[in-house]
Amino acid sequence: MFGFGSKEYLLGLDIGSGSIKILQLKEVKGKLKIERFGVKPLPAEMIVDGAIMDGLGVVMAIKELAGEQKLKNKGVALSISGTSVIVKKISLPPMSEEELEKQIKFEAEQYIPFDINDVYLDFHILAQDDQRAEGQAEMDVLLVATKKDKLNDYANAVREAGLTPKVVDVDAFAIENMYCANYDVVPTELTALVNIGASVMNINILKGGMSVFTRDITIGGNRYSERIQQDLGLSPDDAEAAKKGRYPGVNEAALNEAITAVDMEVATEIGRSFDYFRTTSPEDEIMRVVLCGGCAKISSLPARISEQVGIETSVANPFAKLDATGLKMSPEELAEVAPDMAVVVGLALRWEGDR
Repeated sequence: MFGFGSKEYLLGLDIGSGSIKILQLKEVKGKLKIERFGVKPLPAEMIVDGAIMDGLGVVMAIKELAGEQKLKNKGVALSISGTSVIVKKISLPPMSEEELEKQIKFEAEQYIPFDINDVYLDFHILAQDDQRAEGQAEMDVLLVATKKDKLNDYANAVREAGLTPKVVDVDAFAIENMYCANYDVVPTELTALVNIGASVMNINILKGGMSVFTRDITIGGNRYSERIQQDLGLSPDDAEAAKKGRYPGVNEAALNEAITAVDMEVATEIGRSFDYFRTTSPEDEIMRVVLCGGCAKISSLPARISEQVGIETSVANPFAKLDATGLKMSPEELAEVAPDMAVVVGLALRWEGDR
């Protein structure tokens, strides 16, 4: 959404709480091919709830990953999420994009819970000249704001690592890009995209390929690790291994009970978000839930969400329509990493000057 500057795809750079991911796409004979792809895990507490706690550590991790990939393209699309990012759909009298550019700061003040001088603003006009019940023509606008200090922390880390930020997106919209590039979109149907990372869950409800509702919730994979650590008396590293099924000798019954408890927390939060969405759009029905992020690999979670919200839930494949043959990974290896890659694939679909 926030631009810093031939359609050449930018380098997708996903700086998450649990890892940093890089992905580069190139169009070859009408198909998108993955040219570069790498992941570097991050220690816990380096990024907390979307805020960078250890700037030097993040810079070094980006540098190392960029060096390993021998990058030629230094232009980057990155994204942010969490409580310092506000996304709202608002209705305004019809006006041109140029007029709205001049007025957006004034219009946004009533919707942004921060000092308007402390945020970056962007917008996208969704629909023009919609005749409302009162007979007054209005247009729908997607308003996006983020606190300057948070965005600057991310952009500065990228610069200090020797790369150039060109576009800053929002995680929820990056997932939207990924979905529209890999799935057949039905214009009239609603699809809920749910991305659950280490510390933040992004919900983006699409009508066709257009966002109609977004929400970020501070719950994610770390909650599973914390619960396992607490209930089974394990160290943080052992709890993380147990969550991934890599800790032999663990008490399976206690582990399953801990995972089930967090599954319910996550599913309940998703259900609450859907309930709130229905109060704003009671005539619309969500047809499917598509799950991505590291938590999508928790085998019990899709069924728990489906049971809680009464909607079919599946796991996304961000590589579905991409040519991944250059990665030299088996189908099983690709399937293992795919759910984690929704955001970075969506970012890698951006180009300089793109809104």
